[in-house]
Amino acid sequence: MDRRKFLKAAGAAPAAIAVAPTAALAEGTRPFLDTQQLYRRNGNRSTVACQNGIVCASQPLATMVGIDVLKAGGSCVDAAIATNAMLGLTEPGSDGIGGDLFAIIWSEQDQQLFGLNASGRAPYEWNLERASEKQLQRIPRQSPLSWTVPGCVSGWAALNERFGKLDLARCLEPAISYAEDGFPVSPVIATTQFGYWTAERFPHLAAVYHPEGKIPRFGDVFKNPLLARTYRQIGEGGAGAFYEGEIAERIVAKSTELGGYMALRDLADHTADWVEPVTSSYRGFDVWELPPNGQGIAALQILNILENFEISELEHNSAEHLHLLVEAKRLAFEDRARYYADPTFSDIPVDWLISKDYAAERAKLIEPEAVSQRVMPGDPELDSDTIYMTAADSEGNMISLIQSVYSDFGSAICPDGVGFAMQNRGQAFSLDPEHANRLEPHKRPFHTIIPAFVTEGGRPLLSFGVMGGDFQPQGHVQVLMNLIDFRMSPQQAGDQPRVRHIGRTSPWLGRSDHTGEIAFEHDIPDSVKVSLAELGHQVSSGVGAHGGYQAIWRTDEPLVYFGGSDPRKDGAAMGY
Repeated sequence: MDRRKFLKAAGAAPAAIAVAPTAALAEGTRPFLDTQQLYRRNGNRSTVACQNGIVCASQPLATMVGIDVLKAGGSCVDAAIATNAMLGLTEPGSDGIGGDLFAIIWSEQDQQLFGLNASGRAPYEWNLERASEKQLQRIPRQSPLSWTVPGCVSGWAALNERFGKLDLARCLEPAISYAEDGFPVSPVIATTQFGYWTAERFPHLAAVYHPEGKIPRFGDVFKNPLLARTYRQIGEGGAGAFYEGEIAERIVAKSTELGGYMALRDLADHTADWVEPVTSSYRGFDVWELPPNGQGIAALQILNILENFEISELEHNSAEHLHLLVEAKRLAFEDRARYYADPTFSDIPVDWLISKDYAAERAKLIEPEAVSQRVMPGDPELDSDTIYMTAADSEGNMISLIQSVYSDFGSAICPDGVGFAMQNRGQAFSLDPEHANRLEPHKRPFHTIIPAFVTEGGRPLLSFGVMGGDFQPQGHVQVLMNLIDFRMSPQQAGDQPRVRHIGRTSPWLGRSDHTGEIAFEHDIPDSVKVSLAELGHQVSSGVGAHGGYQAIWRTDEPLVYFGGSDPRKDGAAMGY
């Protein structure tokens, strides 16, 4: 196929795909869980439309908590804090106050976007020399050596102080009540989180998440009184109650017990930082991400490359479409592996990386008939497990928030008496002394979690995100192509089957000449997989993980919100 025909192949977005009905009831009145069905989409949700306020989150009780806070007079930021606290209770394998937080906020009063980086830093006493003494090839996950200071609570405090209407204690009240009284575990979370961890392998988790030695199942009522107590302390004492005092002492005690280097000074010195979001346009729409240490600019790089091709004239999820997506991703991720790091420690050429001129040069490297066998990062001297939620309120304010403990249950270690697991974000440091993302004291590691926003003509249009580790930039791009190139609704854009390119090149493992492989969700035709294989792509036999999406689309005059929630998760979009 020549390049002109490659770019001009006609096609249209497919209609929503029906899925098989759920399995019959078993175990008396308890719904039977078919795990295979959990990995298939339930593409029958409608886009939610409302005017007064909306919350989209990956667990329905958490969504409802956010709506209740909006109705009580809270801002969308208050609703986001309440929802996030509830998700830390109901979906603890993905998020919680042992992890980090990033957010992008549209302030209707200020008529601008604000970015917040509430990610934590490495302990002062943890460095490459000590890692070498331990003969480490990579920082171990299930160890306090993977801990960085949890930034989530500092993010709540910063958000609440600047944009909140209710005090922090009021925002945490619903989650405290549910933690004390209990809640029924939802199906996806029961299967993919609670059910995976055994007490024998993860004793530090079992003390909190296996009450009376039993693994909670779908529908079982789970309580976490320790977390309720911790939340109450934060509500009464603010961020200081977390980073100083009893909670901090318990974190440090567990680190010391297990051979880590976290100290009280590390927690006391932590700060969340307000940052300027960065942007690039895609077909007339301005897409906003946060700058490194996160990977948000990778999504901008991929979009800039794809803008050189007529995506809308290709068939949705065709081999031609997916070939372009994967090749653009590979190019952007080589730059990600080389350049993305804590900007306090490294000079990162962000403006060059997200420039249209650079993208045009990179686009020329994509061939229509074959996979690029060797992809290298650009040279500026030559070429010039996570939750996402979003909320909006009646005044027009919007927030795009993402929060995570990194891997499932983070480090799989809970400090005694606090009711949450500590993240393993420090595992994302490189131990290569020449790498920009190398381990250094009081340094932020490369981060995968990224919130996103879209504006048009200076006005807010879309708050969205796609959770899922390395997949997140790929998820952002696929959703935006669905919305912009294929003219889908916010719900339909998330319903569509996705693909995930998996490759070794990363900011912690370095680069690889291997072309990687593509994992497909159900409903991608076998003919597409065959065509991609003929182009030279490695096709995975597995399904893989393809993230979880939430989004709010906005129109003005009159103000109306349209919400979508990913059917891959338990969650919901709700408004009033």
